[in-house]
Amino acid sequence: MTWTRLIRAELRKLTTTKMPWAFFAVLVAISATTASAVVWGTDFDGSKTFVSTAADQRSLIAFGANAMMIAGLFGAIAVAREYAQGTVIPTFLSSPRRHRAVLAQLVSMAIGGAVLGLVGAALTLIAVAATLPTTEFGFMVPTGGVARVVAAASFAGAAGAVLGAGIGALVRNTGGAVVGAVLVLVIAPPLIVQLVSGASPWLPSPLAITLSGVEPEAAGMEGQASTVAAIFALAAWAAVPAAIGLLSVQRRDVV
Repeated sequence: MTWTRLIRAELRKLTTTKMPWAFFAVLVAISATTASAVVWGTDFDGSKTFVSTAADQRSLIAFGANAMMIAGLFGAIAVAREYAQGTVIPTFLSSPRRHRAVLAQLVSMAIGGAVLGLVGAALTLIAVAATLPTTEFGFMVPTGGVARVVAAASFAGAAGAVLGAGIGALVRNTGGAVVGAVLVLVIAPPLIVQLVSGASPWLPSPLAITLSGVEPEAAGMEGQASTVAAIFALAAWAAVPAAIGLLSVQRRDVV
């Protein structure tokens, strides 16, 4: 099979199941939560200073649209369930060179994760813009800032989905893959910060926030990597699990 057909087949697997709709519902719930924070959230003195400046509003959108975790779970579940249910076997029979099939799967996961990140950013952006009239502040994020947040969320979503896909290919069990993704993206980062001095800016979530153009002070971060460094670092977070998963598929039987 050609690369185009392999990728098209993998995308069809994703779009013909109910899983994308479940993750879309999660994104809607997150954007609704963000909207609720704008409408009902207050500071001690009654003012809503967390949306009082363009930097604050961008921070809120970026945090609400942080797609890394959701996309990571998306990739982990989508890949692991294929091995758990045996549906990956016909794929390998039609494409005996497994690395081609796995790479096509990773490409489709990156596309799916990017779409999730884009939709999540768009929904959060709409939620914030729609609820700001309930406050005394208007929407102050410039068009360039909006575009950067959306682009950062899309890239983070793609990286997260590839990371999760690598874990799914390695673990091959849906529950185990979900636990692995949560371990890498949620549990491990705080531990790394405690054990390694200066590691905070290089963890997935801070890297995604950096790409969104949020200042370290607004995001509550001690330091911040450059934009170019953040792109490469986030890509590395995705590439390492993906490479390990690819190697495991090459060396292990699929039964």
